[in-house]
Amino acid sequence: MRITFPPTAPEYRGSDLTVGFGARIDGKSIDCAISAEALEDHFGARSPSSADLLNAFNHHRTEIQNTARELLHLVDTNQLLLHSGHFRFRSAARPNCI
Repeated sequence: MRITFPPTAPEYRGSDLTVGFGARIDGKSIDCAISAEALEDHFGARSPSSADLLNAFNHHRTEIQNTARELLHLVDTNQLLLHSGHFRFRSAARPNCI
C-alpha cells in the first residue's frame, strides 16, 4: 500500500471546524481532515479561526500526515477525520513522538 499526500494547500472548513487535506492510496483519493480541537490541543492553534488553524496545520503538517498515514494503514475508508484522541493515544504510545 502506497500512501502519499499531494502538496496542495490545506482547506479551512468552517462548517465543521476542521482543516482538510488530501491523501492518495495507490492512486485513490482520500479526503482527510483534522479537527480544530486536535489543532488546539496538540499543535498550538490559539483559536478556531481559519488563520490560527491553518497556521498550526502548516507548522505541523508532517506530524499530522504521519498520524493519518498510520491510521490509513489500519482502516479502509474514503474519508478520515483526525480527532484530538488520535494524537493523545499516539503520544502515550510514543512519548517522544509529539
